[in-house]
Amino acid sequence: MAHTHHGHGHDHHHHHAPPAEFGRAFGWGIALNLLFVAGETAGGLWANSSALLSDAGHNLSDVLSLALAWGATWLAKRRATERFTYGYKGATIQAALLNAALLYLALGFILWDTLDHLRHPTPVNGTVVMALAGLGIVVNGFTAWLFHSGQKGDVNVRGAYLHMLTDMLVSVGVVVGGALVYFTGWMWLDPAISFVILVVVGYSSWGLLRETIQMALQAAPESIDMAAVREFLLARPGVVGVHDLHVWPLSTQDTALTAHLVRSNSGNSNEFLGELQHDLVHAFNISHCTVQLEDVAPAMGAHGCCDEKPVPARKSKQEA
Repeated sequence: MAHTHHGHGHDHHHHHAPPAEFGRAFGWGIALNLLFVAGETAGGLWANSSALLSDAGHNLSDVLSLALAWGATWLAKRRATERFTYGYKGATIQAALLNAALLYLALGFILWDTLDHLRHPTPVNGTVVMALAGLGIVVNGFTAWLFHSGQKGDVNVRGAYLHMLTDMLVSVGVVVGGALVYFTGWMWLDPAISFVILVVVGYSSWGLLRETIQMALQAAPESIDMAAVREFLLARPGVVGVHDLHVWPLSTQDTALTAHLVRSNSGNSNEFLGELQHDLVHAFNISHCTVQLEDVAPAMGAHGCCDEKPVPARKSKQEA
Protein backbone atom coordinates (compact mmCIF):
# COMPACT_ATOMS: atom_id res chain seq x y z
CA MET A 1 0.00 0.00 0.00
CA ALA A 2 1.39 3.41 -0.90
CA HIS A 3 0.41 6.84 0.35
CA THR A 4 1.38 10.29 -0.85
CA HIS A 5 0.76 13.34 1.30
CA HIS A 6 1.12 17.06 0.70
CA GLY A 7 0.78 20.14 2.88
CA HIS A 8 -2.66 21.17 1.57
CA GLY A 9 -4.46 17.93 2.41
CA HIS A 10 -4.00 14.21 2.03
CA ASP A 11 -4.23 12.16 -1.14
CA HIS A 12 -4.10 8.39 -0.72
CA HIS A 13 -3.06 6.11 -3.57
CA HIS A 14 -3.14 2.40 -2.98
CA HIS A 15 -0.94 -0.14 -4.69
CA HIS A 16 -1.68 -3.78 -4.10
CA ALA A 17 0.93 -6.36 -5.01
CA PRO A 18 0.00 -9.51 -3.11
CA PRO A 19 3.07 -11.59 -2.23
CA ALA A 20 3.32 -15.13 -3.47
CA GLU A 21 2.00 -17.73 -1.04
CA PHE A 22 4.68 -20.08 0.26
CA GLY A 23 2.75 -21.66 3.14
CA ARG A 24 2.65 -25.02 1.38
CA ALA A 25 6.38 -24.80 0.58
CA PHE A 26 7.20 -24.04 4.22
CA GLY A 27 5.03 -26.95 5.37
CA TRP A 28 6.64 -29.44 2.99
CA GLY A 29 10.12 -28.14 3.78
CA ILE A 30 9.66 -28.47 7.54
CA ALA A 31 8.11 -31.96 7.37
CA LEU A 32 10.70 -33.39 4.98
CA ASN A 33 13.65 -31.91 6.84
CA LEU A 34 12.41 -33.10 10.25
CA LEU A 35 12.20 -36.66 8.92
CA PHE A 36 15.60 -36.34 7.32
CA VAL A 37 17.21 -34.88 10.47
CA ALA A 38 15.90 -37.83 12.52
CA GLY A 39 17.27 -40.35 10.02
CA GLU A 40 20.57 -38.52 9.60
CA THR A 41 21.13 -38.23 13.35
CA ALA A 42 20.47 -41.93 13.89
CA GLY A 43 22.71 -42.82 10.96
CA GLY A 44 25.47 -40.47 12.11
CA LEU A 45 25.52 -42.02 15.58
CA TRP A 46 25.51 -45.53 14.17
CA ALA A 47 28.18 -44.79 11.54
CA ASN A 48 30.18 -42.65 13.98
CA SER A 49 30.31 -39.85 11.40
CA SER A 50 30.88 -36.27 12.52
CA ALA A 51 30.16 -35.11 8.96
CA LEU A 52 26.67 -36.63 9.11
CA LEU A 53 26.05 -35.27 12.61
CA SER A 54 27.21 -31.77 11.59
CA ASP A 55 24.97 -31.91 8.54
CA ALA A 56 22.05 -33.06 10.72
CA GLY A 57 22.68 -30.19 13.15
CA HIS A 58 22.65 -27.69 10.32
CA ASN A 59 19.48 -29.22 8.88
CA LEU A 60 17.83 -28.93 12.30
CA SER A 61 18.68 -25.23 12.39
CA ASP A 62 17.09 -24.98 8.94
CA VAL A 63 13.87 -26.51 10.29
CA LEU A 64 13.78 -23.83 12.99
CA SER A 65 14.55 -21.18 10.38
CA LEU A 66 11.72 -22.35 8.16
CA ALA A 67 9.31 -22.38 11.11
CA LEU A 68 10.28 -18.85 12.17
CA ALA A 69 10.05 -17.52 8.63
CA TRP A 70 6.65 -19.18 8.17
CA GLY A 71 5.37 -17.70 11.43
CA ALA A 72 6.64 -14.24 10.52
CA THR A 73 4.96 -14.48 7.11
CA TRP A 74 1.69 -15.28 8.85
CA LEU A 75 2.11 -12.34 11.27
CA ALA A 76 2.84 -9.97 8.38
CA LYS A 77 -0.65 -10.62 7.00
CA ARG A 78 -2.38 -9.35 10.14
CA ARG A 79 -4.03 -5.96 9.91
CA ALA A 80 -2.57 -2.79 11.35
CA THR A 81 -3.89 -1.56 14.71
CA GLU A 82 -3.91 1.74 16.59
CA ARG A 83 -0.77 0.56 18.38
CA PHE A 84 0.96 -1.25 15.50
CA THR A 85 0.21 1.30 12.80
CA TYR A 86 2.33 -0.49 10.21
CA GLY A 87 0.87 -3.86 11.15
CA TYR A 88 3.23 -6.74 11.91
CA LYS A 89 5.26 -6.64 8.70
CA GLY A 90 8.47 -6.01 10.67
CA ALA A 91 8.22 -9.53 12.09
CA THR A 92 9.68 -10.84 8.82
CA ILE A 93 12.83 -8.76 9.39
CA GLN A 94 13.16 -9.88 13.01
CA ALA A 95 12.70 -13.52 12.00
CA ALA A 96 15.34 -13.24 9.28
CA LEU A 97 17.82 -11.68 11.74
CA LEU A 98 17.11 -14.33 14.40
CA ASN A 99 17.50 -17.10 11.83
CA ALA A 100 20.90 -15.80 10.75
CA ALA A 101 22.05 -15.57 14.39
CA LEU A 102 20.82 -19.10 15.19
CA LEU A 103 22.62 -20.43 12.14
CA TYR A 104 25.99 -19.14 13.32
CA LEU A 105 25.31 -20.36 16.86
CA ALA A 106 24.69 -23.85 15.48
CA LEU A 107 27.87 -23.63 13.41
CA GLY A 108 29.84 -22.85 16.58
CA PHE A 109 28.60 -25.98 18.37
CA ILE A 110 29.26 -28.12 15.30
CA LEU A 111 32.78 -26.70 14.99
CA TRP A 112 33.55 -27.73 18.57
CA ASP A 113 32.47 -31.32 17.85
CA THR A 114 34.40 -31.39 14.57
CA LEU A 115 37.66 -30.28 16.22
CA ASP A 116 37.24 -33.05 18.80
CA HIS A 117 36.89 -35.63 16.01
CA LEU A 118 39.95 -34.21 14.25
CA ARG A 119 42.00 -34.75 17.41
CA HIS A 120 40.57 -38.23 17.96
CA PRO A 121 39.63 -39.85 14.60
CA THR A 122 37.35 -42.89 14.90
CA PRO A 123 36.19 -45.54 12.38
CA VAL A 124 33.37 -44.42 10.07
CA ASN A 125 30.81 -46.50 8.18
CA GLY A 126 31.28 -44.98 4.74
CA THR A 127 28.35 -46.85 3.19
CA VAL A 128 25.82 -45.40 5.65
CA VAL A 129 27.34 -41.92 5.23
CA MET A 130 26.98 -42.05 1.45
CA ALA A 131 23.42 -43.44 1.56
CA LEU A 132 22.08 -40.80 3.98
CA ALA A 133 23.91 -37.94 2.32
CA GLY A 134 22.52 -39.09 -1.03
CA LEU A 135 19.03 -38.90 0.44
CA GLY A 136 19.90 -35.40 1.65
CA ILE A 137 20.65 -34.33 -1.92
CA VAL A 138 17.10 -35.31 -2.89
CA VAL A 139 15.36 -33.79 0.15
CA ASN A 140 17.26 -30.49 0.16
CA GLY A 141 17.19 -30.17 -3.62
CA PHE A 142 13.41 -30.59 -3.70
CA THR A 143 12.91 -28.11 -0.84
CA ALA A 144 15.16 -25.54 -2.54
CA TRP A 145 13.11 -25.92 -5.72
CA LEU A 146 9.93 -25.10 -3.74
CA PHE A 147 11.35 -21.68 -2.83
CA HIS A 148 13.17 -20.91 -6.08
CA SER A 149 10.41 -18.80 -7.63
CA GLY A 150 10.24 -16.36 -4.69
CA GLN A 151 13.88 -16.07 -3.68
CA LYS A 152 14.44 -12.78 -5.54
CA GLY A 153 11.66 -10.79 -3.89
CA ASP A 154 11.80 -11.69 -0.19
CA VAL A 155 14.85 -12.10 2.06
CA ASN A 156 12.92 -14.64 4.16
CA VAL A 157 12.21 -16.83 1.14
CA ARG A 158 15.72 -16.23 -0.19
CA GLY A 159 17.14 -17.34 3.15
CA ALA A 160 15.14 -20.57 2.97
CA TYR A 161 16.21 -21.12 -0.63
CA LEU A 162 19.92 -20.51 0.08
CA HIS A 163 19.87 -22.76 3.15
CA MET A 164 18.33 -25.62 1.21
CA LEU A 165 20.58 -25.12 -1.82
CA THR A 166 23.66 -24.98 0.40
CA ASP A 167 22.56 -28.15 2.21
CA MET A 168 22.15 -29.94 -1.10
CA LEU A 169 25.70 -29.00 -2.14
CA VAL A 170 27.02 -29.96 1.29
CA SER A 171 25.35 -33.37 0.97
CA VAL A 172 27.19 -33.82 -2.32
CA GLY A 173 30.42 -33.15 -0.43
CA VAL A 174 29.51 -35.66 2.27
CA VAL A 175 28.85 -38.34 -0.38
CA VAL A 176 32.29 -37.70 -1.88
CA GLY A 177 33.87 -37.79 1.59
CA GLY A 178 32.12 -41.02 2.49
CA ALA A 179 33.40 -42.61 -0.71
CA LEU A 180 36.96 -41.46 0.02
CA VAL A 181 36.82 -42.85 3.57
CA TYR A 182 35.37 -46.11 2.27
CA PHE A 183 38.10 -46.63 -0.34
CA THR A 184 41.10 -45.15 1.48
CA GLY A 185 40.36 -45.90 5.13
CA TRP A 186 41.62 -42.42 6.13
CA MET A 187 39.48 -41.66 9.18
CA TRP A 188 40.61 -38.04 9.42
CA LEU A 189 38.86 -37.27 6.14
CA ASP A 190 35.39 -37.33 7.75
CA PRO A 191 35.99 -34.54 10.30
CA ALA A 192 38.07 -32.66 7.70
CA ILE A 193 35.10 -32.67 5.33
CA SER A 194 32.88 -31.59 8.23
CA PHE A 195 35.18 -28.60 8.73
CA VAL A 196 34.93 -27.72 5.02
CA ILE A 197 31.14 -27.91 5.33
CA LEU A 198 31.22 -25.39 8.16
CA VAL A 199 33.37 -22.99 6.13
CA VAL A 200 31.07 -23.27 3.10
CA VAL A 201 27.89 -22.72 5.12
CA GLY A 202 29.40 -19.85 7.11
CA TYR A 203 30.70 -18.10 4.00
CA SER A 204 27.50 -18.58 1.99
CA SER A 205 25.37 -17.24 4.86
CA TRP A 206 27.46 -14.14 5.59
CA GLY A 207 25.69 -12.00 3.00
CA LEU A 208 22.30 -12.95 4.43
CA LEU A 209 23.44 -12.05 7.96
CA ARG A 210 24.79 -8.68 6.79
CA GLU A 211 21.59 -7.87 4.91
CA THR A 212 19.30 -8.78 7.81
CA ILE A 213 21.34 -6.63 10.22
CA GLN A 214 21.09 -3.69 7.82
CA MET A 215 17.32 -4.20 7.50
CA ALA A 216 16.94 -4.34 11.30
CA LEU A 217 18.77 -0.99 11.48
CA GLN A 218 16.35 0.41 8.86
CA ALA A 219 19.09 0.94 6.29
CA ALA A 220 18.01 1.52 2.71
CA PRO A 221 17.71 -1.86 0.93
CA GLU A 222 20.83 -2.87 -1.00
CA SER A 223 18.77 -3.08 -4.17
CA ILE A 224 18.01 0.65 -4.03
CA ASP A 225 20.53 3.29 -5.13
CA MET A 226 19.82 6.34 -2.96
CA ALA A 227 21.63 8.68 -5.37
CA ALA A 228 19.40 7.40 -8.16
CA VAL A 229 16.28 7.95 -6.04
CA ARG A 230 17.33 11.53 -5.30
CA GLU A 231 18.03 12.23 -8.97
CA PHE A 232 14.70 10.62 -9.86
CA LEU A 233 12.87 12.99 -7.50
CA LEU A 234 14.81 16.05 -8.72
CA ALA A 235 13.87 15.15 -12.28
CA ARG A 236 10.13 15.39 -11.53
CA PRO A 237 8.36 18.36 -13.20
CA GLY A 238 8.87 21.58 -11.24
CA VAL A 239 11.01 20.02 -8.46
CA VAL A 240 14.04 22.17 -7.62
CA GLY A 241 15.07 20.67 -4.27
CA VAL A 242 14.86 17.52 -2.14
CA HIS A 243 15.53 17.17 1.58
CA ASP A 244 14.70 14.84 4.47
CA LEU A 245 14.80 11.89 2.07
CA HIS A 246 14.56 8.53 3.86
CA VAL A 247 14.11 5.00 2.49
CA TRP A 248 13.80 1.98 4.76
CA PRO A 249 12.29 -1.55 4.78
CA LEU A 250 8.89 -2.03 6.39
CA SER A 251 9.29 -5.78 5.94
CA THR A 252 11.33 -8.18 3.85
CA GLN A 253 9.04 -7.32 0.92
CA ASP A 254 7.82 -3.73 1.48
CA THR A 255 9.90 -0.56 1.23
CA ALA A 256 8.87 2.90 2.45
CA LEU A 257 9.99 6.41 1.48
CA THR A 258 9.49 9.85 3.00
CA ALA A 259 10.72 13.09 1.44
CA HIS A 260 10.17 16.83 1.23
CA LEU A 261 10.06 18.14 -2.34
CA VAL A 262 10.54 21.83 -3.10
CA ARG A 263 8.70 22.94 -6.25
CA SER A 264 9.02 26.15 -8.23
CA ASN A 265 5.34 25.98 -9.20
CA SER A 266 2.38 24.44 -7.41
CA GLY A 267 0.67 22.93 -10.48
CA ASN A 268 -1.79 20.08 -9.98
CA SER A 269 -0.63 18.44 -6.73
CA ASN A 270 -2.97 15.46 -6.95
CA GLU A 271 -1.87 14.56 -10.46
CA PHE A 272 1.80 15.12 -9.56
CA LEU A 273 1.60 12.87 -6.48
CA GLY A 274 -0.34 10.16 -8.29
CA GLU A 275 2.25 9.91 -11.06
CA LEU A 276 5.09 10.06 -8.52
CA GLN A 277 3.69 7.16 -6.49
CA HIS A 278 3.12 5.08 -9.62
CA ASP A 279 6.65 5.69 -10.90
CA LEU A 280 8.31 4.98 -7.53
CA VAL A 281 6.66 1.57 -7.44
CA HIS A 282 7.75 0.65 -10.94
CA ALA A 283 11.23 2.22 -10.87
CA PHE A 284 12.36 1.23 -7.35
CA ASN A 285 9.65 -1.12 -5.95
CA ILE A 286 8.93 1.46 -3.22
CA SER A 287 5.34 0.64 -2.32
CA HIS A 288 4.69 3.08 0.55
CA CYS A 289 5.64 6.73 0.08
CA THR A 290 4.88 9.85 2.09
CA VAL A 291 5.78 13.10 0.31
CA GLN A 292 5.48 16.67 1.55
CA LEU A 293 5.37 19.38 -1.12
CA GLU A 294 6.82 22.83 -0.38
CA ASP A 295 6.65 26.01 -2.42
CA VAL A 296 9.90 27.44 -1.07
CA ALA A 297 12.95 25.82 0.52
CA PRO A 298 12.62 25.81 4.35
CA ALA A 299 15.44 27.03 6.54
CA MET A 300 17.21 23.86 7.67
CA GLY A 301 18.40 24.49 11.20
CA ALA A 302 17.97 22.84 14.57
CA HIS A 303 14.69 21.29 13.38
CA GLY A 304 16.35 19.43 10.46
CA CYS A 305 15.55 15.72 10.58
CA CYS A 306 18.29 13.27 11.59
CA ASP A 307 21.08 15.85 11.13
CA GLU A 308 20.68 15.66 7.36
CA LYS A 309 22.58 18.30 5.45
CA PRO A 310 20.34 20.37 3.18
CA VAL A 311 20.62 19.88 -0.58
CA PRO A 312 20.86 23.23 -2.43
CA ALA A 313 17.78 23.92 -4.53
CA ARG A 314 18.36 23.92 -8.28
CA LYS A 315 17.45 26.94 -10.32
CA SER A 316 14.53 26.49 -12.67
CA LYS A 317 14.94 27.21 -16.37
CA GLN A 318 13.08 30.49 -15.95
CA GLU A 319 15.48 31.62 -13.18
CA ALA A 320 18.66 30.47 -14.97
